[in-house]
Amino acid sequence: VQSAWQAGLGVSHDQPLELDCHPFPHLLIRNFIQSDSFTENLQRELLDLNFHEKSNDLYKFNQSDDLKKRKEPHITGLRAALFGLFRSWLGEVLGIELEPIVDVSCAKYQYTDVLLCHDDELEGRRVAFILYLVPPWESSDGGTLDLFSTDDHFQPHSVVKSLVPSWNTLILFEVSPVSFHQVAEVLSEDKCRLSLSGWFHGPSLERPPRHIELPFPRSPHLPRDETLLLEWVNPLYLDVDYQSQVQQEFEDSSEIQLKNFLKEEKFKEVSEALRLTDVQWTKQGPPNRRCYEVASLESFPQCVSACWELLCSEAFFLLLSNFTGLRLHYLSPSDEDEEEEKDQEDEEEGEATGSSGDTPSANKNNKEPSTPVCVGELRRWAHGDYTLLHDGDASKAEYALDLLLPLNYCDCHGCHFSSVSSCPQLLMVYPEENSLALVYRDKETLKFVKHINHRSSTLPIGDSCRRAVYDFSFVYYE
Repeated sequence: VQSAWQAGLGVSHDQPLELDCHPFPHLLIRNFIQSDSFTENLQRELLDLNFHEKSNDLYKFNQSDDLKKRKEPHITGLRAALFGLFRSWLGEVLGIELEPIVDVSCAKYQYTDVLLCHDDELEGRRVAFILYLVPPWESSDGGTLDLFSTDDHFQPHSVVKSLVPSWNTLILFEVSPVSFHQVAEVLSEDKCRLSLSGWFHGPSLERPPRHIELPFPRSPHLPRDETLLLEWVNPLYLDVDYQSQVQQEFEDSSEIQLKNFLKEEKFKEVSEALRLTDVQWTKQGPPNRRCYEVASLESFPQCVSACWELLCSEAFFLLLSNFTGLRLHYLSPSDEDEEEEKDQEDEEEGEATGSSGDTPSANKNNKEPSTPVCVGELRRWAHGDYTLLHDGDASKAEYALDLLLPLNYCDCHGCHFSSVSSCPQLLMVYPEENSLALVYRDKETLKFVKHINHRSSTLPIGDSCRRAVYDFSFVYYE
């Protein structure tokens, strides 16, 4: 095993041990614990633990507290064996000295639980391990450990191997810049994927420079007048008094949903065109950042192109300004304008009374305001799609207005848009049919779309099931 691991070769024995170095080194040991009674008692002790629900952009499952101080006899016994004799054996296989750090917990994955694509890299982690204590399990039950290939930028590309959990089987893999893997969504409604997992610590492998993605190109508004608004938008939202009411509500909460936003006949026309027309869709990746499809602008049906123009138009920028109070058009008032008016009034009052003071505009920053811009996508979502937060996202976060216009959704669909700051979830927006969602993000806030699970992807609609939904997703910058 040592020779094969270090030479990057596979080993398969009649004995229950298998080493494969594709797409990265991983070792499978069946019947890891010799005693059946010990394994069964270990399972009982683990199921009696307190579990906490874990849910964010990357995962959804239940996890125990750290097991390094638990006193139950079988947990204690396994922990001592893993981080004692077995750690020494594993260190010899790798040709390094592993540290005596105990890092182990228990996880329960049940129906729709998932852990999406990641590499496990964290300072000190050298080898990951998982010990499965599951009932008889088939690939159709989901919950497989999926291993990804990587591209020339050390980014995950596609799943090339799936390991089905099995009772008393230990899986080890080397943590490295290419050790991308996931726990596929559990599809069984009555089985529990119980496992012990953790890491052996040692000197980390050298990491290449992180790949930096190019930003999406941003565009100023299209020169289209209010004729587009009159053609497409529900007249309620073109009423000036109602716009003021919307703005007040938006400024109070930094988010709003405008129901029945498009005229009903226009909304139906766009929805039908997307379902019945041959639009060109492209899968977006890499899987450690996103998984959904984007439509090619050139393949839009005519009515979809017209809706796209609406969302990019100068008239719509001004409408958004009226809805939000943001300066997305040169005609929209801003806080600076109000301050300047007040300063001007103070100046005139000072001149009238003969008072002296600083020249009112001498110390003001008179730089020209930047041109408002936007970036948008027409997206298609299906079972298994998602977006994830990334290590570099926080450093590039900006003030922005997010827009989401869902098509072919229903109220109970599980796909949703969330804004988060670090880990705490600040806001969750559930898409609704023809409901325009607006969310203002500051520089401390990021967003993601939660994994679309099996429960939400086969919703009965009449005599059929809707397996794909669509949305226009735009970001506007002042």
